[in-house]
Amino acid sequence: MLIIQNAKILDTANALRKVDVLIAGDKIMRIEPHIDVVDGTQTFDANGAFLTAGLVDVHVHFREPGFEYKETVASGSAAAARGGFTTVVAMPNLNPVPDNIAALKTVLDKNKSDGLVHIEQYGAISADLTADKINDIQALSKAGAKAFTNDGHGVQHADTMYQAMQAVAQTGKVLSAHLEDESLLHSGVMNAGEAAAKIGLPGITGLAESSQLARDLVLAEATGVKYHVAHISTAQSVELVRAAKARGVQVTAEVSPHHLLLSDADIPGDNALFKMNPPLRSEVDRAAVLAGLLDGTIDMIATDHAPHGLEEKAKSMIDAPFGITGIETSFQLLYTHLVKSGVMSLATLIERMVVAPIDVFDLRAPRTLAVGEKADLALFDLADAHTIKFDEFASKGKNTPFVGWEVYGTTVATFVDGVKVYERA
Repeated sequence: MLIIQNAKILDTANALRKVDVLIAGDKIMRIEPHIDVVDGTQTFDANGAFLTAGLVDVHVHFREPGFEYKETVASGSAAAARGGFTTVVAMPNLNPVPDNIAALKTVLDKNKSDGLVHIEQYGAISADLTADKINDIQALSKAGAKAFTNDGHGVQHADTMYQAMQAVAQTGKVLSAHLEDESLLHSGVMNAGEAAAKIGLPGITGLAESSQLARDLVLAEATGVKYHVAHISTAQSVELVRAAKARGVQVTAEVSPHHLLLSDADIPGDNALFKMNPPLRSEVDRAAVLAGLLDGTIDMIATDHAPHGLEEKAKSMIDAPFGITGIETSFQLLYTHLVKSGVMSLATLIERMVVAPIDVFDLRAPRTLAVGEKADLALFDLADAHTIKFDEFASKGKNTPFVGWEVYGTTVATFVDGVKVYERA
């Protein structure tokens, strides 16, 4: 048995109160102001840190198999634990792509054997994430795919998406869409606008996202699929989702921390650490996605953790890959810049990082701290001021523009099934 002592949790009035928590096996057995220690019971002193059900991320790239120099299941899940995440859903842009049962089972087995946290897996909508003919969605679902996506590629043909939605709807699972009309990209590497013109780089119009979203929402309404918008980034997209929800379409959306905290005006020049897909948009777009998160149009936060090699990100934005790491810094950044600044409550942040992703994706994870729930837990030091450092990441990927930022909310410890999988040094 384990007692986490001197922790603070959110009560029903969304105030912090001190508790001890008794864990036996993988379950929470008691939550009380004080629990006496008996012989044979281990203790962990939280020293007033904030205790919550473990964070959940429905958009991570762990790169294995195929790109182990960028990340592995072991290093990616260690990064997740360091960030306070206990359940994640991993993307299928791997080599080989899990677009058939054999490839999917290989990935599922690796996730289970090497993962420090619970790792669910997306199946691919179509072969190699780009084919027009959809995969055997029913078979992949039965084999263990938790949801479906061609992340990294927009589905270019409406009929392919229509058939995919029909098939995924029959499984009752989620179809997550990376929205990108390739005919509107024009080799862009950042958001089209004044910032791109000033730096002298080709831009990507927001229409590449919103035009494909408009198409998909019509198809989702016709098919009844659970349709999820990955990494939403434009004001127009937020309005489209808001209107679709009002019509009763089963649509949900996620936003990434970098789209909440940065705009294209923050890009200092040709620096590939600021190259992500979708790109950092205008300040108007940044304000719109934040407003959408606050009013519930955007359901959840997902990191789009996308590690790359340093030599790749040392190139010009023209040649470097898209992507930013984020699973180790997301809670700290969002607590500091949204909660501590008074933009949103801590309860709302936890709802967007725990409850909503569990509910939308039907994940086997605890939504709250309660007796009888699984002991998937995270402790955060809300009073600790910490500067994000290049050499502290558990991830192989160091590609983030947030190095040097001062944040609060350092992860103290993370527990999965009652077992400590991370502790701050």
